[in-house]
Amino acid sequence: MPIETDRLSAELLRMADENAPGREFSVAIAELARSGRFAQLEEVLPNVVYQELQDRYRLDPAGFALEWEQLAHEMQKGFVQHARQRLTSLTRLQQAGSDITPAWQSIQRALDSRQNDLLRAAVAEECLDLIEPAVARATHLRECVVESPSSEEADRYLDEATRCYFFALFTACAVMCRSVLEEAIKQKLPENLKTMVRSRYRNAATLGNLLHEVNNNLHASGIDAGFPRLANLVNDIGKKAVHQGLLSEDEARTCLQNARAALQMLLQA
Repeated sequence: MPIETDRLSAELLRMADENAPGREFSVAIAELARSGRFAQLEEVLPNVVYQELQDRYRLDPAGFALEWEQLAHEMQKGFVQHARQRLTSLTRLQQAGSDITPAWQSIQRALDSRQNDLLRAAVAEECLDLIEPAVARATHLRECVVESPSSEEADRYLDEATRCYFFALFTACAVMCRSVLEEAIKQKLPENLKTMVRSRYRNAATLGNLLHEVNNNLHASGIDAGFPRLANLVNDIGKKAVHQGLLSEDEARTCLQNARAALQMLLQA
């Protein structure tokens, strides 16, 4: 049975409509106000909150009920957009005093402070949006088969670099590609060269440093002569990612493909 992302998205929207934080709470307040049972809220609300709402209710009972009905509608209608905003507020810098939050959003966020349905919905929607593009990117790759192992750390770096590419984190992908080659080279070097590199660079050799030493000791390293060219291409894009700005998808894909090809060349038996 095929996985239909459109159906998953529709189901997520349906669940959001049914379970928008604060909607049932607001509907309940409106109903109690309209039916003359407002005093029942005293049993469930903190006293300071109850007193404030009671003062507003007494001024205009009909208007009060209508206001809470409208809040319930806004909470349901705006839930998905509010969820996106909630997630974005955690990923970007927020300027103090610049956020003017609508009343319904403040209430919704307060009621959701422990359930975290806003964040859950936003992450779910974002993951659904990533599925098809990630599948398309994955089709550009083939299994990276090597003849000899490197290290668990190198495997983790490669895994992270590849997933960053799948999920459109292109700059991070290139940075991790540099890390995987750094780790693999360190594991591949003969012991005498490892000792020299550790001493010369105080255990902080970059990929550029390592490639310099490999070039100068190519025969002693036992590394294929074609490896430095591929690894330098990875290093160049990685440096651009760190120092010059965000990368494009094509740049990240090229960097990842070169890194994988370099690993296959490096990890020959």
